[in-house]
Parts: sequence; structure tokens; C-alpha cells
Amino acid sequence: MRKRGFILILTFMLFALCMNLGFAEELDPAQVNADKFGLLTLLPPLVAIVLAFITKNVVLSLFLGVFSGTFLISLNGSNFIMALFNGFLSIIDNVLSSLADPWNAGIILQCLTIGGLIALITKMGGAKAIAESLAKRAKSPKSAQIFTWILGLIVFFDDYANALIVGPIMRPVTDRMKISREKLSFIIDATAAPIAGIAIISTWIGYEISLIKDAYASIGQQVNAYSVFISTIPYRFYNILILIFIVCTAVFLREFGPMLKCERRARNNGKVLSDEMDSKFLQESKENQPKEGIKLSVWNAIIPIGVLIFASLLGFYYNGYNTIMGGEDAALIELLKNSPMSFTAVRETFGVADASIVLFQGALFASIVAIVMGTSQKIFKVSEAIETWVNGMNALVITGVILLLAWSLSGVIKELGTAKFLVSVLSGAIPKFLLPSIIFALAAIISFATGTSYGTMGILMPLTIPLAHAISPESSYIIMSAGAVLTGATFGDHCSPISDTTIMSSMGAGCNHIDHVNTQIVYALTVGSISILFGYLPAGLGVPVYVTLPIAILAIIGTVYFVGKPVEDAEAVSLKDVADL
Repeated sequence: MRKRGFILILTFMLFALCMNLGFAEELDPAQVNADKFGLLTLLPPLVAIVLAFITKNVVLSLFLGVFSGTFLISLNGSNFIMALFNGFLSIIDNVLSSLADPWNAGIILQCLTIGGLIALITKMGGAKAIAESLAKRAKSPKSAQIFTWILGLIVFFDDYANALIVGPIMRPVTDRMKISREKLSFIIDATAAPIAGIAIISTWIGYEISLIKDAYASIGQQVNAYSVFISTIPYRFYNILILIFIVCTAVFLREFGPMLKCERRARNNGKVLSDEMDSKFLQESKENQPKEGIKLSVWNAIIPIGVLIFASLLGFYYNGYNTIMGGEDAALIELLKNSPMSFTAVRETFGVADASIVLFQGALFASIVAIVMGTSQKIFKVSEAIETWVNGMNALVITGVILLLAWSLSGVIKELGTAKFLVSVLSGAIPKFLLPSIIFALAAIISFATGTSYGTMGILMPLTIPLAHAISPESSYIIMSAGAVLTGATFGDHCSPISDTTIMSSMGAGCNHIDHVNTQIVYALTVGSISILFGYLPAGLGVPVYVTLPIAILAIIGTVYFVGKPVEDAEAVSLKDVADL
């Protein structure tokens, strides 16, 4: 009996040990690190962001930010020197992992290929022809900014494409109108993610809808996720207000904060770039200037860019169609078989399409079209065209380096559990009327610290909808809270110097990255504050959105008009400029 009892006890202990091991395997490493390091999980993003502002060297700042994170992960209570050594080796692993990710590789190829396409268009004189054509219509700084804003709205389907297309096209026009590169990059950045996030068809919508659907399923509700998404749009205060803010600054020609200094420098002294800018931004490369004697034609720009946009739209459908048909969702498969061109079918295919690959394919096809056009017009030979294309890609290599480091930092932050730490610290017992505002602020903080709006949405949406439902089961309240997650993530990403869209916007405008961040963050914080004070707080108190949104818009108009100061001194404005205004 004793032996049998001993065997039973031993068996129970082994079973318990196995159970503990099983549970240990299921523990989230990020949560373990968040509990272990606590406040130190904020070190990598803080190092990267603070050093970026101090040194104005983004590559160095991101590298040290990644290194501080890998060092913490390697620091397991053993040798400090070995932690430094292993942390350095881990940087290489993180960069390689970032490059090996198909999405990231597609984004880098997309950036490089669009850079080559823009170089070809410039060489054929298309960019100069577009600039001269727009300059005839954009006869003042006001109209030039409005044209840039409209073009940003037109390229609504993807924020990356927006950032890389609008800048090179509008840069010659805004330079001629003496608009600072800082203001150009702000307009680009403020129309890229904000419009893509609320467009009824875009590369964002599939991800946003899937998060909404899964979060509602967690509370036992099966909803039409697309309808919920549409219902969140009026509550996406930041997205809407930042778009209106751009128009107000353009119409009133008033600025404030660092942007006022930049605009006055450009308007009064003709210096669209700051004195600290690298020489590569001060003048266009001679290799990418139009050949002398060629006849300028806007079609040399319109056709290749039109091909890029049209091919991308077709690519989104085709890629998404294949993804759905190769999946297991019987309802969607049946939809595509019966109504392949219906709005719902197009929406679903766009939602699941791989934007990184599609835009790369579209840019490559558009580049081939541009090469054929240039050679057929005898502007250059095939060998010269390829050399021009490669030179255009070289100009964006630094963008690829920055993106790789930014993604590596994002990976390290995720492994450290920075977002989980922030959620655990900042969430708690929340009054009903404050929840949307707190969610908006929390999403902004996480997105700013991590440099990713997608990651922030993925972290907070599964928490927000169940929490909002527990506080109040009202449909409008849950929808408002969901909208706060989506727009708060956009707001924080918009402010962050380590965000890929922020990086692309500065590169597309030919603006120093830190100068772009310094000028933009004041405007973003202003609009973010108005979003809370005139949007989420009154909406949380039960004021209907059709009342809060117009009031918030009036607050934006009043802020620009009364806080902003005129860019141009009356004595510096010529009679022609006055007439144009």
C-alpha cells in the first residue's frame, strides 16, 4: 500500500509539474517582459524619440533605440558585458527578421520602385510639365496648398502611395509658390493616413473591419462589421478635423508654432528649406533633370501615374479575389462567384489584398510603361532609362534603411511588452463619459511610442469593445469607443518620428525628417486636444455627434484664425500676390 501510495503521489507531482510547464509555455513572453521590466519597457522608444530630436540623426537614434531594447532583453541577470554583446548581435537578427517579412520587403520594394518611376517621369519632363500646368492654376500659396490637399484626397486608397506620389508631383509647384517643405510634408502626412483610415474602400479597411468583427464576437454579438465601421466615421474626430485644419491654414494663410517660422522663412526669403538641410535636398540631381530641348508634355506624367493608380486598383481586386477564393469563408466565396463586381465584393477584396505587393507590382508595371514612352519619343535609350530608374531608386535607399530600423524597433518594443505595460498602467476604473477620451489618449500614447497605428489598433480594439459594452451596452457608445481607438492610433502615429508614414511623408516632400516632425507635432497635438475637448468629452456626456462635430469644426476654424498669425507681412506682399489672394 505504501509503495502504491508513493507511486500515486509521484504521479500526481509529475502531472502537476507537466501542467505547470504547459501553462508556462502558454505564457505570453511580452507580458512576462512587461511584468519583469515595468517602466524600463519604455526605454527603447524614449531613447529613439529623444535622441532623434536632440541629434537630428534618425538612423543613429533608431539604432540606439533598438540596441537599448535588445540589451534589456539580453540582460537576464548574468554578465553585463555579455548582455551588451548579445544585444548587438540581436540588432542584426531584428533587422534581418524585418527584411525577411514579406510585407516589409514589399514596402521597401514599393518605395524603391516608385522612386525609380518618379525619376523616369522627371527625366521625360513630365514632372516639370505638370508643375508648369499646375502653376498656371495655382497662382498663389493658397491655391497651391489646396491643390496639394485635393491630390492627397484623390490618392485615398493607400497612405504609402499617397506619401510617395503627392510629394514629388507637388514639390516643384509649392517651391515656386515659396511654400516651405515642412508645410508640404505636413499636408502630405495629414492627408495620407487620415483619409485612408476613413475611406469606404482602402487598404486599411479590411484590417479595421476584422478587428471590429472579432471584438464584437468576444461579447457574443454577430454584427455587420462594415456597417459598424461606417458608423464610426462621424466619431473619427481627429481624421476629420486634421483634414479641415489643412484647408483653414491654406485659406487664411495663418500659421503658428514652428510652422509659422518656416513659412515666413520661405515666403519672405524664398528659402523653402532650412539652413541645416543636407545638400542633397537643396538641389535636384542633375541626372534627374529633363533633357534639354525635349518637348514638355503633361502626358509623360499623367499616363505613368495613371497606370500606377489603375494597376494598383486592379491589383487590389485581383490579389484580394485570389486570397478569398483560396480561403475557407464559404459566404465570401459564394459572393465572388455570384456578384464579383458588386460594391460588397470590391470592398471585401480590397480589404484582404496585400497592399505592399500590389503597389510594388503596380509601380513596376508603370515604370515599364514610362520606359517604353521615353524610348519611343527618343528622349533616352533603354540603357539610359534603366540607369535613370536605378538612380531614382538610390535616392530612396536611406528611406529603406530608416524603415528597417523603425520596424526593428517596433519588433523589440513588442517583445518587451511596452504596449501591454502602458495598457496595464493607464487602464482601470473609468467613468462612462471619460472612456472614449481615455481610449483616444491611450491609443495615441501607444501609437506614438511604438510608431505603428496597426499594432495599436490590434492591441486596444479587443479590450475596448468589451469594456465599453460592460460600462454601457448602448450601440452608439460602443461605436464611439471603437472610433476612438481607430482615430487615436492615427493621431499618435501622426506625431511619432519613428512611424513609417511620417518617414515616407518627409522623404516624399524632400524635407528633413526631424524638421517635419518638429513642425507637425504642434499641429497634431492642437487638433488632438480639440478632438477631446469638443468631440469625445461632450459625446461621452451624451451630446449627439451631429452637434459635437460641427462645434469641433468651428473650434478648428477659430483656432487657426485667432491663434494663427499671418504668414506674409503686408509690406512683403506684392500687388500681384494680393490680387491672387
